[in-house]
Amino acid sequence: MTGNKRIVCLANSRKVSGRCIAGREWTAQDVAGPWIRLVSERDSQEVSEYERQYEDGSDPKVLDIIDIPVKGPIAQGWQSENWLIEPEYYWRKVGKYSPLDLGGLVDRVEPLWFDGDSTYNGSNDRIMSDRHIACPTSLRLIRVSELTLRVFVPGEAFGNSKRRVQGWFVHAKQRYGLWVTDPIYERQYLAKLNGRYQVGSCYITVSLGDEFRGARYKLIAAIITSEG
Repeated sequence: MTGNKRIVCLANSRKVSGRCIAGREWTAQDVAGPWIRLVSERDSQEVSEYERQYEDGSDPKVLDIIDIPVKGPIAQGWQSENWLIEPEYYWRKVGKYSPLDLGGLVDRVEPLWFDGDSTYNGSNDRIMSDRHIACPTSLRLIRVSELTLRVFVPGEAFGNSKRRVQGWFVHAKQRYGLWVTDPIYERQYLAKLNGRYQVGSCYITVSLGDEFRGARYKLIAAIITSEG
Protein backbone atom coordinates (compact mmCIF):
# COMPACT_ATOMS: atom_id res chain seq x y z
CA MET A 1 0.00 0.00 0.00
CA THR A 2 1.37 3.39 -1.00
CA GLY A 3 -0.46 5.60 1.49
CA ASN A 4 -3.74 7.10 2.65
CA LYS A 5 -5.84 10.07 1.69
CA ARG A 6 -8.26 11.51 4.22
CA ILE A 7 -11.29 13.23 2.71
CA VAL A 8 -14.56 14.81 3.67
CA CYS A 9 -16.89 12.84 1.40
CA LEU A 10 -18.96 15.19 -0.75
CA ALA A 11 -20.21 12.68 -3.33
CA ASN A 12 -21.09 8.99 -3.45
CA SER A 13 -22.82 9.05 -6.81
CA ARG A 14 -24.02 6.47 -9.29
CA LYS A 15 -21.57 5.56 -12.06
CA VAL A 16 -21.92 2.56 -14.39
CA SER A 17 -22.01 -0.53 -12.10
CA GLY A 18 -20.42 1.23 -9.12
CA ARG A 19 -19.97 4.65 -7.60
CA CYS A 20 -17.97 7.85 -8.01
CA ILE A 21 -16.58 8.87 -4.62
CA ALA A 22 -15.16 12.36 -4.22
CA GLY A 23 -14.49 14.99 -1.58
CA ARG A 24 -12.11 17.56 -0.21
CA GLU A 25 -8.84 16.41 1.31
CA TRP A 26 -8.88 16.80 5.10
CA THR A 27 -5.48 17.44 6.64
CA ALA A 28 -4.11 16.50 10.04
CA GLN A 29 -4.70 20.13 11.04
CA ASP A 30 -8.42 19.77 10.17
CA VAL A 31 -8.04 22.07 7.18
CA ALA A 32 -9.74 21.44 3.84
CA GLY A 33 -7.36 20.79 0.95
CA PRO A 34 -7.93 20.18 -2.78
CA TRP A 35 -10.60 18.00 -4.34
CA ILE A 36 -9.94 14.26 -4.62
CA ARG A 37 -11.85 11.76 -6.75
CA LEU A 38 -11.24 8.07 -5.99
CA VAL A 39 -11.04 5.82 -9.05
CA SER A 40 -10.42 2.15 -9.82
CA GLU A 41 -8.39 0.49 -12.55
CA ARG A 42 -11.51 -0.35 -14.59
CA ASP A 43 -11.95 1.31 -17.95
CA SER A 44 -14.81 3.47 -16.58
CA GLN A 45 -13.01 3.88 -13.21
CA GLU A 46 -16.07 3.35 -10.99
CA VAL A 47 -15.48 2.09 -7.43
CA SER A 48 -17.30 -1.14 -6.56
CA GLU A 49 -19.15 -1.86 -3.32
CA TYR A 50 -16.42 -4.29 -2.31
CA GLU A 51 -13.68 -1.72 -2.89
CA ARG A 52 -15.28 1.15 -0.98
CA GLN A 53 -16.70 -0.63 2.06
CA TYR A 54 -15.83 -0.14 5.70
CA GLU A 55 -14.71 -3.13 7.77
CA ASP A 56 -18.28 -3.63 9.06
CA GLY A 57 -19.50 -3.88 5.46
CA SER A 58 -21.27 -0.53 5.43
CA ASP A 59 -21.04 2.01 2.62
CA PRO A 60 -19.46 5.48 2.96
CA LYS A 61 -21.95 8.32 3.26
CA VAL A 62 -21.75 11.94 2.24
CA LEU A 63 -20.11 14.01 5.01
CA ASP A 64 -18.19 11.01 6.39
CA ILE A 65 -14.53 11.79 7.07
CA ILE A 66 -12.70 8.81 5.58
CA ASP A 67 -9.19 7.39 5.41
CA ILE A 68 -8.78 5.76 1.99
CA PRO A 69 -5.80 3.61 0.91
CA VAL A 70 -4.44 4.87 -2.42
CA LYS A 71 -1.68 3.98 -4.87
CA GLY A 72 -1.14 7.49 -6.19
CA PRO A 73 -2.48 10.29 -8.41
CA ILE A 74 -3.78 9.40 -11.86
CA ALA A 75 -4.98 12.63 -13.47
CA GLN A 76 -6.78 12.10 -16.77
CA GLY A 77 -7.82 14.88 -19.11
CA TRP A 78 -10.07 17.36 -17.37
CA GLN A 79 -10.27 15.19 -14.25
CA SER A 80 -7.09 16.35 -12.55
CA GLU A 81 -8.26 15.25 -9.07
CA ASN A 82 -8.24 11.47 -9.64
CA TRP A 83 -6.43 9.15 -7.24
CA LEU A 84 -6.13 5.39 -7.81
CA ILE A 85 -7.39 3.30 -4.88
CA GLU A 86 -5.81 0.22 -3.30
CA PRO A 87 -8.72 -2.22 -3.79
CA GLU A 88 -7.72 -4.84 -1.20
CA TYR A 89 -7.86 -2.62 1.89
CA TYR A 90 -10.85 -1.43 3.90
CA TRP A 91 -11.77 2.23 4.03
CA ARG A 92 -11.98 3.69 7.54
CA LYS A 93 -14.45 6.24 8.84
CA VAL A 94 -12.72 8.57 11.31
CA GLY A 95 -15.41 11.21 11.85
CA LYS A 96 -18.40 13.12 10.54
CA TYR A 97 -18.40 16.62 9.06
CA SER A 98 -21.22 18.90 10.18
CA PRO A 99 -23.54 20.10 7.41
CA LEU A 100 -23.69 23.41 9.29
CA ASP A 101 -20.01 23.97 8.39
CA LEU A 102 -20.34 23.33 4.66
CA GLY A 103 -20.09 27.03 3.91
CA GLY A 104 -16.37 26.72 4.60
CA LEU A 105 -15.96 24.19 1.76
CA VAL A 106 -17.93 26.01 -0.95
CA ASP A 107 -16.04 26.85 -4.12
CA ARG A 108 -15.86 30.35 -5.56
CA VAL A 109 -19.14 31.57 -7.07
CA GLU A 110 -18.63 31.52 -10.83
CA PRO A 111 -20.22 29.78 -13.84
CA LEU A 112 -19.85 26.01 -13.91
CA TRP A 113 -16.83 25.79 -16.21
CA PHE A 114 -18.26 26.79 -19.58
CA ASP A 115 -21.88 27.66 -20.41
CA GLY A 116 -23.80 27.84 -23.66
CA ASP A 117 -24.13 24.14 -24.60
CA SER A 118 -27.44 22.51 -23.69
CA THR A 119 -29.18 19.23 -24.44
CA TYR A 120 -32.86 19.09 -25.47
CA ASN A 121 -34.07 18.50 -21.89
CA GLY A 122 -31.35 20.33 -19.96
CA SER A 123 -29.79 23.77 -19.64
CA ASN A 124 -26.06 24.55 -19.71
CA ASP A 125 -25.58 20.85 -18.95
CA ARG A 126 -22.71 19.86 -21.24
CA ILE A 127 -19.42 21.01 -22.74
CA MET A 128 -18.67 19.82 -26.25
CA SER A 129 -15.39 17.95 -26.39
CA ASP A 130 -14.04 20.03 -29.27
CA ARG A 131 -14.00 23.18 -27.13
CA HIS A 132 -10.39 23.93 -26.23
CA ILE A 133 -10.81 25.29 -22.73
CA ALA A 134 -8.84 24.77 -19.56
CA CYS A 135 -10.62 23.05 -16.68
CA PRO A 136 -8.25 22.95 -13.69
CA THR A 137 -10.88 21.08 -11.67
CA SER A 138 -13.87 18.92 -12.53
CA LEU A 139 -15.64 19.10 -9.15
CA ARG A 140 -17.46 21.97 -7.46
CA LEU A 141 -19.39 22.40 -4.24
CA ILE A 142 -21.93 25.19 -4.58
CA ARG A 143 -24.79 26.57 -2.52
CA VAL A 144 -28.10 27.28 -4.26
CA SER A 145 -31.01 29.22 -2.84
CA GLU A 146 -33.64 27.10 -4.59
CA LEU A 147 -33.34 23.62 -6.08
CA THR A 148 -36.22 22.14 -8.06
CA LEU A 149 -36.22 18.43 -8.91
CA ARG A 150 -38.09 17.28 -11.99
CA VAL A 151 -39.18 13.64 -12.33
CA PHE A 152 -40.15 12.69 -15.89
CA VAL A 153 -39.62 10.35 -18.86
CA PRO A 154 -37.11 12.14 -21.12
CA GLY A 155 -37.13 9.46 -23.85
CA GLU A 156 -40.88 8.88 -23.97
CA ALA A 157 -41.18 10.13 -27.56
CA PHE A 158 -38.59 7.54 -28.64
CA GLY A 159 -40.13 4.54 -26.86
CA ASN A 160 -37.88 4.71 -23.77
CA SER A 161 -40.07 4.49 -20.66
CA LYS A 162 -37.28 5.03 -18.12
CA ARG A 163 -37.91 7.86 -15.66
CA ARG A 164 -35.13 10.17 -14.54
CA VAL A 165 -34.53 12.93 -12.02
CA GLN A 166 -33.21 16.31 -13.08
CA GLY A 167 -32.21 19.29 -10.92
CA TRP A 168 -32.89 22.94 -11.84
CA PHE A 169 -31.25 25.90 -10.14
CA VAL A 170 -29.63 29.28 -10.70
CA HIS A 171 -25.93 29.80 -9.97
CA ALA A 172 -23.71 32.78 -10.83
CA LYS A 173 -26.70 34.28 -12.71
CA GLN A 174 -26.95 31.24 -14.98
CA ARG A 175 -29.79 28.72 -15.08
CA TYR A 176 -28.84 25.05 -15.02
CA GLY A 177 -30.79 21.85 -15.62
CA LEU A 178 -28.57 18.83 -14.79
CA TRP A 179 -29.16 15.11 -14.34
CA VAL A 180 -29.06 13.87 -10.74
CA THR A 181 -26.74 10.93 -10.01
CA ASP A 182 -27.06 11.12 -6.21
CA PRO A 183 -28.56 7.63 -5.62
CA ILE A 184 -30.34 8.60 -2.39
CA TYR A 185 -32.25 11.46 -4.00
CA GLU A 186 -32.81 9.49 -7.19
CA ARG A 187 -34.44 6.66 -5.24
CA GLN A 188 -36.48 9.02 -3.09
CA TYR A 189 -37.90 11.01 -5.99
CA LEU A 190 -38.40 8.14 -8.42
CA ALA A 191 -40.81 6.80 -5.79
CA LYS A 192 -42.96 9.89 -6.41
CA LEU A 193 -45.27 10.73 -9.30
CA ASN A 194 -43.88 12.58 -12.30
CA GLY A 195 -43.73 16.29 -11.62
CA ARG A 196 -41.67 19.10 -10.12
CA TYR A 197 -40.67 19.23 -6.46
CA GLN A 198 -39.13 22.06 -4.46
CA VAL A 199 -36.12 21.09 -2.35
CA GLY A 200 -35.26 24.65 -1.35
CA SER A 201 -31.88 25.94 -0.23
CA CYS A 202 -29.12 23.33 -0.23
CA TYR A 203 -25.57 22.48 -1.22
CA ILE A 204 -24.83 20.65 -4.47
CA THR A 205 -21.73 18.80 -5.60
CA VAL A 206 -21.42 19.19 -9.36
CA SER A 207 -19.14 16.82 -11.28
CA LEU A 208 -17.91 17.11 -14.85
CA GLY A 209 -18.20 13.58 -16.18
CA ASP A 210 -16.20 11.50 -18.62
CA GLU A 211 -16.54 12.16 -22.33
CA PHE A 212 -19.70 10.63 -23.79
CA ARG A 213 -20.76 10.98 -27.43
CA GLY A 214 -18.62 14.02 -28.05
CA ALA A 215 -19.42 15.92 -24.88
CA ARG A 216 -18.76 16.07 -21.16
CA TYR A 217 -21.84 16.39 -18.99
CA LYS A 218 -22.30 18.35 -15.77
CA LEU A 219 -23.97 16.13 -13.16
CA ILE A 220 -25.47 16.69 -9.72
CA ALA A 221 -23.39 14.12 -7.83
CA ALA A 222 -24.72 15.01 -4.37
CA ILE A 223 -27.48 17.06 -2.78
CA ILE A 224 -26.80 18.07 0.82
CA THR A 225 -29.36 19.82 3.02
CA SER A 226 -28.79 21.39 6.44
CA GLU A 227 -29.85 18.07 7.99
CA GLY A 228 -27.09 16.27 6.05
